[in-house]
Amino acid sequence: MTPNSASGPNSESIAVDILIIGAGFSGLGMGIKLREAGMDSFLILEKSSDIGGTWWDNRYPGCACDIPSHLYSFSFEPSADWTRMYPGQQEIHDYMKRCVERHGLAPHIRLNTAFQDAFWDEAAGSWRVTTVDGTRINARVLVSGMGALHVPSFPNIPGLDRFAGPSFHSSAWNHDVDLEGKRVAVVGTGASAIQFVPQIAKRVGKLYLFQRTPAWILPRMDFPLSEKWRNRFRTLPLLRWAFRQLLFWRQEVRVFAFVGNQTLRRLFERFGRGHLAQQIQDPKLRAALAPNYQLGCKRILVSDDFYPSLNRSNVELVTDPIEEVREHSVITKDGTERPVDVLIYGTGFRATEPLIGARIVGRSGAEIHDVWRQRMSAYLGITVNDFPNFFILLGPNTGLGHNSVVLMIEAQIRYVMNCLQLMNRSKQRVMEVRPEVQQDFVEDIYRRMRRTVWLSGGCHSWYQDQKTGEVTTLWPGSVVSYIRRTRSVSPADYQLSH
Repeated sequence: MTPNSASGPNSESIAVDILIIGAGFSGLGMGIKLREAGMDSFLILEKSSDIGGTWWDNRYPGCACDIPSHLYSFSFEPSADWTRMYPGQQEIHDYMKRCVERHGLAPHIRLNTAFQDAFWDEAAGSWRVTTVDGTRINARVLVSGMGALHVPSFPNIPGLDRFAGPSFHSSAWNHDVDLEGKRVAVVGTGASAIQFVPQIAKRVGKLYLFQRTPAWILPRMDFPLSEKWRNRFRTLPLLRWAFRQLLFWRQEVRVFAFVGNQTLRRLFERFGRGHLAQQIQDPKLRAALAPNYQLGCKRILVSDDFYPSLNRSNVELVTDPIEEVREHSVITKDGTERPVDVLIYGTGFRATEPLIGARIVGRSGAEIHDVWRQRMSAYLGITVNDFPNFFILLGPNTGLGHNSVVLMIEAQIRYVMNCLQLMNRSKQRVMEVRPEVQQDFVEDIYRRMRRTVWLSGGCHSWYQDQKTGEVTTLWPGSVVSYIRRTRSVSPADYQLSH
């Protein structure tokens, strides 16, 4: 991988058949499948200094996946070498680097190169792309692998810019800041915070954890995968496959608790309440950590060490809303002032605003964010009317709350490859989803969504669009149902032209 070290305006022009934005799981998986199909005219742009996407950006203490390692990996690139049931950030990143090396992707990746804008050239039937450093790229096909969890979300609290000490978001962890003995305020108790809080609680002098809404937390049940088992997986690929299948169905069955099965949901809730009661003995603290909405409405978290870290004498859970931040303290609405040396945001990402910072202008001259102003949508979460030859991986309504998102990425890559092969077979250079096909799909999605816990569970979550309240991030069903929907491409769904 050769970083683009150009400083200032770049006059370089590049022509490729396929341009991929982002070198995370989506972009790398797309590149691997293009290489396998003998389609070598492609380029992967990556804004960071290394591949990995979210697994490179997020390097906070304790960063790990909440999906088992053997399931959070490509089915076409299995690994017998996972050392734990749940992989840490470094192990996932190492796996992704091995994928790049094994499939010869390095010459196709350009690091330190941020995508800026793309304009559809009707006459040429191609996308004209510009990067932040001024590189111009002409590509017939544009594939977004940008994902939704890469632009940090910051709370709207008065005085944040007045804080005089070090402050940073968990996704841009400042490892130069020594937390030893410091008074640290953590804002947020989501998926990132429950991983780093137990790690830093052991080192800081005082930790104030500001919680807006408690989360449903289930036991993680993480454990090392012994060398004996790793050897079995190496020598018996069928065993490794069976283990992955077991993990898949264990996760997949959970979706029924989200899409209408009240009995299963109550069973999981009982499990979650038992986990809380077992690890938190203080009745007042336990009450503050008990969710008052249905399980699954917000993202379910998994942890074995978060609750125990709150039992520490140097950790205080604060449920009063923050009124303001001052130079060296945080003030809550009840008037309490807490002295703070370091401020850490565990406030997640702007998940309902995909393609942030990217300008994509389609056939009609409309920019995609304008098209999505009323409702963010894409057919199968992949293609958008008026944006020919543009494919989105992990687009609207394709996230999951119960299983490995890598499974969704693979299904989408397979669908995009089928689209490319359809164009090649029919000798057509351009394809665009028909507006009525996209509209019918979107209406079906929202009809199915009404029955789910994400809309009826009694909470407001990052799954929902902040303006409309609609769930624009999740697939309202099983992974199996999505794989079936995307297994083949119907030419009737698209307008094909030369």
